[in-house]
Amino acid sequence: MFEWFSNLSPVYQAGLATIFTWSVTALGASLVFLMKKINKTFMDGMLGFAAGVMIAASFWSLLNPGITLAEDLGLNAWIMASLGFVSGGLLLFISDNIYKLVQKKNKNNKKESFKRCLMLILSITIHNIPEGLAVGVAFGTLGLDLTGATLTGALTVALGIGLQNFPEGSAVSFPLRREGYSRTKAFLYGQASGIVEPIAGVLGALLVLKVQLLLPFLLCFAAGAMIYVVVQELIPESQTNKQKDLMALFTLIGFSVMMVLDVALG
Repeated sequence: MFEWFSNLSPVYQAGLATIFTWSVTALGASLVFLMKKINKTFMDGMLGFAAGVMIAASFWSLLNPGITLAEDLGLNAWIMASLGFVSGGLLLFISDNIYKLVQKKNKNNKKESFKRCLMLILSITIHNIPEGLAVGVAFGTLGLDLTGATLTGALTVALGIGLQNFPEGSAVSFPLRREGYSRTKAFLYGQASGIVEPIAGVLGALLVLKVQLLLPFLLCFAAGAMIYVVVQELIPESQTNKQKDLMALFTLIGFSVMMVLDVALG
């Protein structure tokens, strides 16, 4: 099996690898089918956990690699990181305010819930685009015979991103379930947030040299989008629970889990 995979072109390798990362997202989202009742404390805990996951992923999966890659490419790392990070948050800030203007004359809880869910899906999807590109670049470099570019290294990138996608899938499906979506719809939206990875992975392998120059910005861009959603939506919502200290603990646990995955597989 490994020999068959190693004989494929880098583009096909990237495509198969990112289909794997997408499938792990779907697996995480499928946890929503195990729920029989909506328990507020449990759901708030999941929101807190998701916030911790996203904070950790923002640094170890996005900002730190983006800064390192910018330095390797001879770019100004702090400018690239700052522009990307602020741009990511700014995009969601603008989107949020445009939504508020559109819905100004029709405010109700259902609309607010939809906005919150839409922002969460958008942020995770944006986060998955540069991750897919990262996998594509890893495999695309194999065709360039660059120093340090190995199939094992590329597979490690795909495996690491895949494992990180598991809690991200549930980070979308569980909040959607909380807002009243059916289990099937919550699962479909949850797994759909990862469907961009195979597309981005193939593009990354095809356009590896050009994408490599854009990748530092995109990584930091996704980090900014994720942090905006964490601060604007996830943590405030989880803290509506009476057991605020327990919800904060769930955030720390989520951060620790993602940190371990990132550092151990980094």
